[in-house]
Amino acid sequence: MAISKNQGSMAKFKAPIIEEKSASVDAGSGNRFQKEYGRYLQDFNQGDVFIHPRAFTVDRSFAQEYATVFHDACPLFLSAPYAQAHGFSDLLVHPLQVFNIVLSLGVQNNSEKAIANLGYYNVQFLRPVYPGDTITARSRVLDRKERGEGKPGIVHVKTLGMNQKGEIVIQYERKIMIPPRKGDGASQGGDPKAPFPEVNDPQVELPDLPKLSSDVISQTGSDTYFENFSVGDIYIHKNMRTITDEHVPWTYRMGNTHPLHYDRLYSQSLSGPMSGEPIVYGGLVFGWLSGMASRDISENMLWDLGYTEGYHTQPAISGDTVGSITRILALEDGPMAGTGVIHAQFIGVKNQRPAEVLDEHGADLFIKENDKKNLGKEKIPAKIFEIERKILIKKRPS
Repeated sequence: MAISKNQGSMAKFKAPIIEEKSASVDAGSGNRFQKEYGRYLQDFNQGDVFIHPRAFTVDRSFAQEYATVFHDACPLFLSAPYAQAHGFSDLLVHPLQVFNIVLSLGVQNNSEKAIANLGYYNVQFLRPVYPGDTITARSRVLDRKERGEGKPGIVHVKTLGMNQKGEIVIQYERKIMIPPRKGDGASQGGDPKAPFPEVNDPQVELPDLPKLSSDVISQTGSDTYFENFSVGDIYIHKNMRTITDEHVPWTYRMGNTHPLHYDRLYSQSLSGPMSGEPIVYGGLVFGWLSGMASRDISENMLWDLGYTEGYHTQPAISGDTVGSITRILALEDGPMAGTGVIHAQFIGVKNQRPAEVLDEHGADLFIKENDKKNLGKEKIPAKIFEIERKILIKKRPS
């Protein structure tokens, strides 16, 4: 087949006529393949690095769609002029969208065989991501804890998300419950010599906050500035969100390849609490809970500084209705003039009004579910998520 080159170094060749050949090829003449993806417990060795396949360019429409579908009220993710007025070069890709993409890119190596995601730890957003940026991810195994022969173990990984310049935009840790391989099988370990440029003393890179015009100030509410919050305040976020089968395409839109979230035959083949309908990918639940809190808490946010350890304490499925509660834990002056930092506890519930859950359980709602047994307390069935977060927020303009 002759190939010629035209302008722009594009290959040009005659389009072939496609002939049917299936009837002339014996269906039993070749090998049969059914590839497996994901890794078993034995495939994780301390120090191994996995450079995750695929890269993800986030375009403008996808960034804005995430912010609207997940109910976020902060204009940094919705309006380019608003973001530019605050010193950014464009509207921002939502930090939890970045988190979801980076985590999802890592699923094939880290958790496609996982039984459960046990928690997120030390999530730090270090640089803005803008529409048009391309995200890649890599993970390093920090620890593998075995729990006895034939039993699933716990794998602890640290993951980096990087932009097209090789700059780290997010880093976090994750613990995952992974089953062991049954019988013999080739190990699929990572490469301990692969580069892993984690930041041990991370610095957040943000523009200085300029003086804002009155028309920019008027684009957010007047009661969500730093001065409006007090330690001990509890915000019961009014709106809830019924999750529909939309979660299935959104799982793959983030790049998550775990069949538990979109394959009913797979999920029904399991035993235990994850058996039945496909489980909503937890990062999406996290996003919806955060978005529904944004009008009360983060409308005047400048940056999501990150999260401590957090847990999905119950799964969600299509048809569940989720809502959230925020408790203010600490306040401090921010690192830039005109800013403050809010440290808050963030709780998610399902299929019951947040106010009703709080009235029923009171202070017990804010105790970690994994600590309940040692305290002689019952876990709360309606509680589905718990984490602490820090937000950089504007002080009231003078």
